[in-house]
Amino acid sequence: MKFFTFLARRFVAGETVDKAMKAVKKLNDKNITCTLDILGEDVTNKKEAEKFADDYISLLDEIKKHKVNSGVSIKLTMTGLRIDKDFCIKNTERIVKKAKQNKNFVRIDMEGSDVTDITLDVFKALYKKYPKHVGIVLQAMLFRAEKDVKDMNKMKATVRLCKGAYKEPKNIAYKKMTDIRENFMKLTKMLLDKGVYPAIATHDKLLINASLDYAKKKKISNDKYEFQMLYGIQRAMQEKLAEDGYNMRVYVPFGTHWFPYFYRRLRERKENVLFILKHFFQK
Repeated sequence: MKFFTFLARRFVAGETVDKAMKAVKKLNDKNITCTLDILGEDVTNKKEAEKFADDYISLLDEIKKHKVNSGVSIKLTMTGLRIDKDFCIKNTERIVKKAKQNKNFVRIDMEGSDVTDITLDVFKALYKKYPKHVGIVLQAMLFRAEKDVKDMNKMKATVRLCKGAYKEPKNIAYKKMTDIRENFMKLTKMLLDKGVYPAIATHDKLLINASLDYAKKKKISNDKYEFQMLYGIQRAMQEKLAEDGYNMRVYVPFGTHWFPYFYRRLRERKENVLFILKHFFQK
């Protein structure tokens, strides 16, 4: 337990909204935008799912009240995905509707492959009504990601591209990091060429530099895309990219559910343990 508490102080912006706001303000002062993420696990109770939606609605009002530059991200398993799809759509729509009212943005996170299809179904239903206020995440480690990128580009939907942190079977996902990197760059180029304000979410210097080189080669201006990283990881690089005039966004998790968050992620894949330990001692 002490080990997880030690980690949480570095990678989680506290347990309360007030502490999260202070963390966001510090990042904003460095010209870094943010996305706030309320930590939580799978929900199988409608009242609990509605409570999570209520918390996000309140969070969007707190963002407006404090005048910080931050959107929010949500996991659909927290808003009812495992209960009922229609319920999840209606419950999540309450959050997106509030984001529209407050001129803000909701990013729907991608979870394990067992819910990829239904997550995309919910996103598409919400995107039809709120195209400027909701985006999706895709994972480069999945074989299906290329088709999903093409679909999102046709829809003109904004995509956050990440490598993927879930343990997936070898028949649907790349396992070697060289293959994941190769696919990540392939998809990044597709998003930069035909996507709408793609978010390149990686702490991998090789991929960041390759993305920058490609954007320069294709004469894609800095305001057409952004980089995204996690709170507490590669802080020096985050600040350097912002200082150099690139759009930099940091995902800021907070809340009382930090213990199951760390325990699940570290238990799921040994790569997650190595990733955390690698970046713990970096600035």
